Amino acid sequence: MHDSNREPEGHCIGLTINGQLLQLDVPPWLTLLDLLRERLDLVGSKKGCDHGQCGACTVLRNGIRVNACLTLAVMCDGDTLTTIEGLAAGEDLHPMQQAFITFDAFQCGYCTPGQICSAVGLASEGRAHTREEIREGMSGNLCRCGAYGNILSAVEDALALLGRDAGGPQT
Repeated sequence: MHDSNREPEGHCIGLTINGQLLQLDVPPWLTLLDLLRERLDLVGSKKGCDHGQCGACTVLRNGIRVNACLTLAVMCDGDTLTTIEGLAAGEDLHPMQQAFITFDAFQCGYCTPGQICSAVGLASEGRAHTREEIREGMSGNLCRCGAYGNILSAVEDALALLGRDAGGPQT
C-alpha cells in the first residue's frame, strides 16, 4: 500500500561547490538554484524568471555556464560548481569581478552575479574574439537597467587581463 502522505526519499549526491566537497540528500525535483539559495545559503545567484530566460541564476558547472533554475540538483552528482561566491580568492577579486567594478557594469546589481559567472564561462570557452562575439556570447543574460555598454567594456577588459584578446589567445 502506498502512503501518499509520506515524503519521498531523496538522493544522495556529492558535489564540490566553490572548492568544498559536500554530500547532500536532495529530493529529485529540487533545482540547483533552490539547493544553492535555500539549503546552502549561497544567495548570490538570483531567481529572476525561473524559466531560463534571464540568466540571473547562471553558475559554472564543470566550468560550463548553466542556468541553475533549469538544472536539477540530482543531475549534478559528482560535478564541480562555482558560484559568484567562489570566484574570488580570499580578498582578491577575480579579474572579471574587478572589471565589473572598474567599468561600473551594474546598476541595481540583481543580474550582476549571473553576468559575471557567464562572462567567466565565456572566457574559458575562448570563442569571443570581437565585441560582437562577446555580445552574442552574453546574450542569455539580461540586464533590466540597461548597463550593456559597461558590461561589454568590463568583459572585454577582463578577457584581455586573463590573457585573451576578447577571448582568443594573446598575440
